[in-house]
Amino acid sequence: MRKIVKGGLYRHFKGMYYYVLDVATHSETSEQFVVYQKLYDQRDLYVRPLDMFLSDVDQEKYPDVEQKERFKLMSGRD
Repeated sequence: MRKIVKGGLYRHFKGMYYYVLDVATHSETSEQFVVYQKLYDQRDLYVRPLDMFLSDVDQEKYPDVEQKERFKLMSGRD
């Protein structure tokens, strides 16, 4: 399984770029979430479940997408 690189630059399969700030843990469920920032427009912050962030693109829903990963590490360490 892939691991999150804190401070990593990631490309979403739709082409936009994001910066991973950290991984946070839900206080009630202990589920892990990725905290990340979009690198365009207002540079909003987002959280997404770790498993979802690391998941592959749904090829049935997006058959023409070439990138396998939902978010791909672009910092040269992948």
